[in-house]
Amino acid sequence: MSFHSTLAPKEVAVAMVEHGVVKHRTRYDIMFFKAFNAGIYLSFGGLLSEVIQGGSPTINTNNPGLLKVMGGFVFPVGLVMIVLSGQELLTSNMFVLPMAAMKGAIPWWSIPVNWLIVTFGNLVGCLFFAAILFLTELEDSGIVSLEPYETFIQEFAIKKAGTPEWHQIFLRGIGCNWLVCLAVWQAAGAKETISKIFAIWIPIWIFVSCGYDHANMFSVPLGIMFHADLTVAEYIRKSLIASYIGNIVGALMLAIPYTYFYLRDYVPDTSNLRGVEEGETINEVGLVRTETPSLSKRDQ
Repeated sequence: MSFHSTLAPKEVAVAMVEHGVVKHRTRYDIMFFKAFNAGIYLSFGGLLSEVIQGGSPTINTNNPGLLKVMGGFVFPVGLVMIVLSGQELLTSNMFVLPMAAMKGAIPWWSIPVNWLIVTFGNLVGCLFFAAILFLTELEDSGIVSLEPYETFIQEFAIKKAGTPEWHQIFLRGIGCNWLVCLAVWQAAGAKETISKIFAIWIPIWIFVSCGYDHANMFSVPLGIMFHADLTVAEYIRKSLIASYIGNIVGALMLAIPYTYFYLRDYVPDTSNLRGVEEGETINEVGLVRTETPSLSKRDQ
């Protein structure tokens, strides 16, 4: 009996649609708190990246490219925790729900509802983490309040939301979520934990090292808290809105062609797809299940 370590692309596409149905049927309060958790987990990765980059000024002076690669290498821990624990992340939902809607498995109105709740949950989680971190720094705990960390945090926030033009952040947002959604797709195809981690790690490492942009709900607000020369209005207008729209475009750059490539003849069967029940295990790549997702006869 042969064992395949990955699902076929058509099977992954079906899993994305089925998971979109699960997201659609998840209670709003559960969705919010899972998004809140995702914001915290993502912030852990962001903090680790800033600790490494901010604490290496000599490397930054002599070899800035190496420092970007180092910071990018540790950032994926956030998405790994989100995927493996089944939390709600906006950037991946921008990919999964449109695929389900395009196949008629969920109504189109579910997309803005989900994105609104998850956006708010992710933002609250990131702000909560940043606020706790900032308050602990007031007690001189020394995690990032000492130099060169404080200056790096301020400069990083300005570099992300102050210096670039709106269109630059928008374009970087496209590249960012193209890679994030590819990471989620690859994780969906992996059948065991180590493979999922590796599948997530590479695309996220690339996007952070290359300076692409997501909404920066942790790093920019943290910089503002540390008195960076940046206003909340600037952050919302440039970093948040521009990257948000760019992230949507980046997600659709995968969702539309992958639906066309792999799901043209697939008709979703929603009779066995239901809301999240107590005791069920849900992850970022669909319901944990023993059977292979059903395909149409032509796909088989």
